[in-house]
Amino acid sequence: MEKGAKREGLTPQEIADKYINIFEHDIKALNILEPNHKPRASQYIEGMIKMIQTLLEKKHAYITSLGVYFDVSTFPNYNKLNRQKLDLNIKGKGKGRAEDPEKRHFADFALWFFKKGSHQNALQTWPSPWEEGFPGWHIECSVMAKELLGNTIDIHMGGVEHIPVHHTNEIAQSESANGVTFVNYWLHNEHLNVDNAKMAKSQGTGFTLKEITDKGFDPLALRYFYLSAHYRSKQNFTWDALAASQSSLQKLREIVLSLKSQISQTSRFTLSSDKLNQLDQYRSQFQERISNDFQVPQALALMWEVTKSNIPSSDKLDLLFQFDQVIGLQLNEVTEEKIPEEVIRIANEREQARKTKDFQKSDELRKKIQELGYEIEDLADTYKLRKR
Repeated sequence: MEKGAKREGLTPQEIADKYINIFEHDIKALNILEPNHKPRASQYIEGMIKMIQTLLEKKHAYITSLGVYFDVSTFPNYNKLNRQKLDLNIKGKGKGRAEDPEKRHFADFALWFFKKGSHQNALQTWPSPWEEGFPGWHIECSVMAKELLGNTIDIHMGGVEHIPVHHTNEIAQSESANGVTFVNYWLHNEHLNVDNAKMAKSQGTGFTLKEITDKGFDPLALRYFYLSAHYRSKQNFTWDALAASQSSLQKLREIVLSLKSQISQTSRFTLSSDKLNQLDQYRSQFQERISNDFQVPQALALMWEVTKSNIPSSDKLDLLFQFDQVIGLQLNEVTEEKIPEEVIRIANEREQARKTKDFQKSDELRKKIQELGYEIEDLADTYKLRKR
């Protein structure tokens, strides 16, 4: 927060507001459900101070001249999540710049930093029973979880990079303060690589959603791309992979439009027992896949299997819409798009050029169509237009 504030000449509050707004805009574009709560750490300082006081009273924490620290030696199962051997960890190999010589053990972590030493010029500080300062990173999550969800939560998610330190420290302080199990199930998402290397903005391989949409990609194509890999598997982002996801998404939309058209031309009829059983099997398989450690890629594959099945169009469409309540590609909102007359005019002109084998002109007109935001697909005796 402070780095961003100094870099952009804004206050920490302005930085928070700016990037929260960008984040929420992107979340909406990706069709991610709204959470019940959107806590900001700065709103829970009082609760953090209270939990730190509890840890001090229970002898799980101690005070130095630079801050308040959690004593890892008081929590026997400290490494139960990360499965590390604490004695083999090497002192001084972390990324933190400020080391406190008064710490009892190098693995002890900060609960509260005082406004002194390397933090003398901290931009965000609050009064406390000890000294003015600001909370450590880990205590924020424990307190917000406790106040909004309770002492024990069923599922805690996060990236695999949080296992060694952040989530390990959350467990230690939460269970030491509350006296009960903190989390029943931990779900850790693997890394997303870019061109088989770690994503890094400094290397030009970290992209915002705006940069992706500026290249003509639908935000839901990015959602489709993410859904195509299991959360515990590393995924490799490439522009070709995103283009393939966009193509698959577009194909699904075309299938939905085709099914709608077929339904409008036929009336519903009573399904045979075999067809009813087939529908029930599809529903059961879908539920089983998403319930078994969130096997979303397999659930997505089942949607494609449904599109190729021989069940009636109306029931096929109903199934796709039911499954999409989980998958979230907004298939129920797909409508026939009105293509601009200018695009149709150029497409017709290109079709004539193609028929007279004027391939140079045909290629030029294809590029014009693409510049207008559309793709043209050549068929046997005609063509098909779609938005890029």
